[in-house]
Parts: sequence; C-alpha cells; structure tokens
Amino acid sequence: MSTTATDILNDLLETLKNGQEGFRMATEDAASEKAKNLLADGSLQRFKYVKELQELAKSLGEPSPTDASSFAGKIHRGWMAAKAKIVGHDDHTILVECERGEDAAVADYVMALEHELPAYVRAILEIQFDGVKNMQIA
Repeated sequence: MSTTATDILNDLLETLKNGQEGFRMATEDAASEKAKNLLADGSLQRFKYVKELQELAKSLGEPSPTDASSFAGKIHRGWMAAKAKIVGHDDHTILVECERGEDAAVADYVMALEHELPAYVRAILEIQFDGVKNMQIA
C-alpha cells in the first residue's frame, strides 16, 4: 500500500489537533501564569500548523483535510482529566503529561519525514518538526 503526501499530511493533522486540544485543556487546568502561557503558546502553535497543513493538503488535491483529533488523542486527554481529578491540578503533573504527547508528535514527524515527499512539502514539515522538537514543556 502506498502512502501519499496527503495521507501523511492527514496523519499529521490528527497529531496536531491532538496537541492543540491537549494544550488547550491543560491551559485551563494549569495554576501558574507561566504554565498557562506556555501551554497556550503550544495550543496556538498547533493551531497555526494545522491551518498550514490543511492549506498544503488542499493544494495537493485533498478536498477535505482532516480537522479532528484521533481516538488515541481523545483517550489521552481523558486520562489527563482523570489524573487531574485524582492528583489535583499540579502544574508539574500537567506539564509531564503534555511532554508525553509531545514525544508522540515528534515520533509522528520522524515517521512522516521518512517518506518520499515533494520538496516543498518536506520543507514545511521540517520547519514544523523543528518547532515541535524545540518546544520546551517540562
């Protein structure tokens, strides 16, 4: 089975939507302004990356690029919410859980970049990958 550039973009879009929603939810739960700002920045970054990849997918002929998070992302956010109820809304715990999500995003970008991609698609993914890798969470 061949994987097209739009398949890869749609997979990354799910990953980015997971991050966007996870950061948004974590922002609401964080106590300190520093943590809230960091998490809000993460959500905004993912929002921008989603819009960029959706436009890129459309330019490649994808009529309706993914605009939803994955089931696994929903499960992780549910776990974060349940853990917060048990442990409390401790910023350290919230940031550690967000870092786990970031590790998954990094892995997804690594897999995406292992494929043959048009040069301009690869260039955008590499820029986003650097942004994801360089986001300091915990």
